[in-house]
Amino acid sequence: MKLDKVMAQRPDKTVYRDGDKVIKVFSKDKHKSDVLNEALNQARVEESGLKIPKICDVTCLEDGRWAIVMDYVEGKTLASLIEENPKKADEYLEKFVDLQISVHEKRVPLLNKLKDKMMRKISETDFSATVRYELNVRLESMPKHTKLCHGDFNPSNVIITSSGDAYIIDWAHATQGNASADVARTYLLFCLADKKDVAEKYLKLFCDKSDTAKQYVLKWLPIVAASQSVKQKPEEKELLHSWIDVVEYE
Repeated sequence: MKLDKVMAQRPDKTVYRDGDKVIKVFSKDKHKSDVLNEALNQARVEESGLKIPKICDVTCLEDGRWAIVMDYVEGKTLASLIEENPKKADEYLEKFVDLQISVHEKRVPLLNKLKDKMMRKISETDFSATVRYELNVRLESMPKHTKLCHGDFNPSNVIITSSGDAYIIDWAHATQGNASADVARTYLLFCLADKKDVAEKYLKLFCDKSDTAKQYVLKWLPIVAASQSVKQKPEEKELLHSWIDVVEYE
């Protein structure tokens, strides 16, 4: 296993390429249970038939860091393609939405439930007891579904091969639940990236294609914003709080 060709680097992990394999190496403070859970999520999603990189191995390196080894997929991310071909942005966005709809059509019954994850995240926030209560009431009122939800569906997590095939990566946050929560999460990610116009276009496109009421998706925004706030990123605080404050005035 060679760890000399870095593909991507994040505070908690570094991704390497070794021939036809990708090795995702986590930092030493990453809990073993989190790494094993991510690998298990991806293995379970593999069985759904979606095109995703296949897990080959989960191992502990000599220095104590855990790593996940998976197939390498040759191609470019959808985010890169949009940046390189801005005139085709609408075409790529439509492909992006179609892919997300195909994800939601799958069922992976052994995944954790999205509702349970959201309840846990709400409890971890530093909001007042009243706000946490209102968020939980809203969450409880949402229809209970069992659709596959990616949890971090954005153009950087879609790889397009030279033949046009699309592979979806990074299943660490996968759950089963209400697809509109997954859509609200993607909408949130576009907004946090200061792409509000793309966010609005994405939301309209998804709702039109899936015959979903926009208002229904937007009801999830305070919940997914509360979940995101747990990361405690100062640059996100104002926007997230503006969405979470909605529950106090309804």
